[in-house]
Amino acid sequence: MKFMRGLARWSRLKQRSGALMRIARALRVFVPMLGDVTVGRYRPVPWAACGWMTAAVAYLIMPFDIIPDFLMLIGVIDDVFIVGWLLTRVDHSLAPYRRWKGIDPPDAAP
Repeated sequence: MKFMRGLARWSRLKQRSGALMRIARALRVFVPMLGDVTVGRYRPVPWAACGWMTAAVAYLIMPFDIIPDFLMLIGVIDDVFIVGWLLTRVDHSLAPYRRWKGIDPPDAAP
């Protein structure tokens, strides 16, 4: 029984680490993508990625949240989950750019 609980924890940790990897990759790839779009090296413009990133930044800086930040830990946790979800959407939207740049193999599914 203890082994099964440990296995379930490991599975959840593995899923979360995958999400954390996608968030980190989105942040690493977004700025160079903006540079390539600005100078005209990459077309079409990934509007979805720009929209998701704008939503993530806006949610972080806007004074109104789903759960107010003055509720110490809970308010911050809500920000982490929502912004993390938005950044995973950014990463998903940047899949064509990563293939163009050679970061992902050409046959990788989005």
